[in-house]
Amino acid sequence: MHVSTPPFPPASRPVKPDWQLIWSDDFSSGKIDPEKWEHEVNAWGGGNEELQYYTARSENSFVRDGQLVIRAERETFTGPEGTRKYTSARLRTRERGDWCGGRIEVRAKLPVGQGIWPAIWMLPTDNHYGIWPHSGEIDIMEILGHLPETVHGTLHYFDPLGRKHHYTGAPHSLAEGHFGEAFHEFAVEWEAGAMHWFVDGHHYQTQTAWSTDGAPFPAPFDQRFHLLLNVAVGGRWPGDPDGTTVFPQEMVVDYVRVYRAAAPASSGSK
Repeated sequence: MHVSTPPFPPASRPVKPDWQLIWSDDFSSGKIDPEKWEHEVNAWGGGNEELQYYTARSENSFVRDGQLVIRAERETFTGPEGTRKYTSARLRTRERGDWCGGRIEVRAKLPVGQGIWPAIWMLPTDNHYGIWPHSGEIDIMEILGHLPETVHGTLHYFDPLGRKHHYTGAPHSLAEGHFGEAFHEFAVEWEAGAMHWFVDGHHYQTQTAWSTDGAPFPAPFDQRFHLLLNVAVGGRWPGDPDGTTVFPQEMVVDYVRVYRAAAPASSGSK
């Protein structure tokens, strides 16, 4: 379950270093590039009791006017893992783009509505410290579709003292309007021992403390991670769609950019 605790005040932000662009996609080729993106196809619900079947069909993910579209549909779909009443897509860069440290930046317009749950996030490529949550998770952006004015940035990891999953994070809300009305830029700057979150260049959160079992800080966030883009439907956190939910719903991604600092934060940067 992806939830945020009360906000942390942003720490004093160091002067932004010179950034070197090392990976990007502006979707100008007119199609989803298989050398950069892999579709995850499954109906297991993400461990959150989500309702969608993630497919690789062009109905659920495609490039339109130089932008990636991830579309959630209300439809009955049957695949090898059963039948679901909703479809969507989940794309990842695993073994195509994997990084330890840097600035990860995505400009997107988000879907809205009860039961709609888009996310821009990162998972460990190698699970060096064990299965989730031991090897961590970085949520650059998540939003509950029924609260479209607020996004959340969260870290997930393992609490060795409590012997359980732990998460820390903060929300960021727009002063006017909501995130389904226009494009916004979501970013994380990942340093050795610090994570900084931004929306439209506004720095709203820094975290400098986390843990995992049997490894010293800054583990687990000292290993390579890959990027995921998806639109989930339903789940324990947002709840299910209802009569007010309009389909289809689309997350539209204008670009993805990954930068490395002039002095890399980690020897594992790639």
